[in-house]
Amino acid sequence: MDAMTLPAQPTQLAPPQQRSDERCSEIVNKGIAVQNCFSTLCAIEYLKSNNVRPDVIERVLLHPDLRRKISH
Repeated sequence: MDAMTLPAQPTQLAPPQQRSDERCSEIVNKGIAVQNCFSTLCAIEYLKSNNVRPDVIERVLLHPDLRRKISH
């Protein structure tokens, strides 16, 4: 059986990990703000234009319960 005939596997989201890049963290936070002020589509385009990985975009915009907690 080849990959073309296998049933699609559900996407598993990785658990949040510690942020390692402050610049990326700021971009993601701004993307969330864009989503809140405008739309999810605008936020996706903003994050894509800043080279945020697709799995991160999906997690932060579509699964807010999986977002990392902001540390102060």
